[in-house]
Amino acid sequence: MTTDAYGKMDAKKFGSAMSTIAHSQAVMAAVRDYKKEMEETQSLAGQEDQTRRYDIKDMIDDPELQNLHAERIAKLQQEHERRVQMQHQGHGTVTEITEGEFLEVVTKSQHVICHFFHRDFERCKIMDKHLAILAKRHFKTRFVKISAPDTPFFTVKLNIKMLPCVTGFIQGVSVHRIVGFDGLGGIDDFETSALENQFLECGVLEPLPVEDPAVADDRIDGPRGNARKGFANIQRTESDEDSDFD
Repeated sequence: MTTDAYGKMDAKKFGSAMSTIAHSQAVMAAVRDYKKEMEETQSLAGQEDQTRRYDIKDMIDDPELQNLHAERIAKLQQEHERRVQMQHQGHGTVTEITEGEFLEVVTKSQHVICHFFHRDFERCKIMDKHLAILAKRHFKTRFVKISAPDTPFFTVKLNIKMLPCVTGFIQGVSVHRIVGFDGLGGIDDFETSALENQFLECGVLEPLPVEDPAVADDRIDGPRGNARKGFANIQRTESDEDSDFD
């Protein structure tokens, strides 16, 4: 730095030097503040992450949650095993049984729908188609059919004189019967829901959960799921209309 004759520093140069020093100090202070802020942020983030890990660990180690999880797994396993067992017993389809199997079937399953049929009666074939639809929808109920001519003992005991005859059982006790197409409109192209509703009312079928819109196409009598389509095409004879069975 230069000074005048009196040893004094040039005012402009002095001011410039002081400004440079002040700027440098401000920059250093800003750097220190930034570094401090970053350290505090990282520290808080670390604490939050550690707290989060502790929370998750606490949840995993919570005895109540572990018990609930174990109970849920056990329940799902039981439901799966029960469904497999019921499937082996014939649930989900309409199976044909013999007279010797009749008592065991109607007493072994809590809910049973049995169709007494004749192989030559066309209305029995129509009934089979509707029952096949219901068997898939109502898995808990066992659906069976038995040839009436080959089951003389039970047709007499149950006073079955007209076919088709569909009987609903709860714990081995007959609770409802549909003879011919009575209660179904008396027509060949009746709706499956008409048959379903009768057995819902007597408790042989259980109400289904509210349908998911994604599977609405599986409805029995909806616009795209009308079970009547094709049933009326089955030929029948005049003698087959609510056919007497002796």
